[in-house]
Amino acid sequence: MFDKQDLVALITTTMPYGKFHGRVLIDIPEEYLLWMNKQGMPAGRLGFLLSLALEIRINGLEEILTPLRNDPAVRKLVRASQTPSSDSRH
Repeated sequence: MFDKQDLVALITTTMPYGKFHGRVLIDIPEEYLLWMNKQGMPAGRLGFLLSLALEIRINGLEEILTPLRNDPAVRKLVRASQTPSSDSRH
């Protein structure tokens, strides 16, 4: 089961590695999510969120995220997640 914070995480958390490094999780293409699922999702929270993104995509439920994307407080979080960090790996 998931809650609102999980949905917020889908639109504010970026992929930490791979082909879609830096992209917000819910914006990762469905084909890539399907491929990751076939390969085995990562363990932990990231795997949970990627699996949730896949379920939302497969079932055509992206519109449930629209109110969150339009929420000013969440939009501030999204902008913060897109700010380049001083981490040398980026």
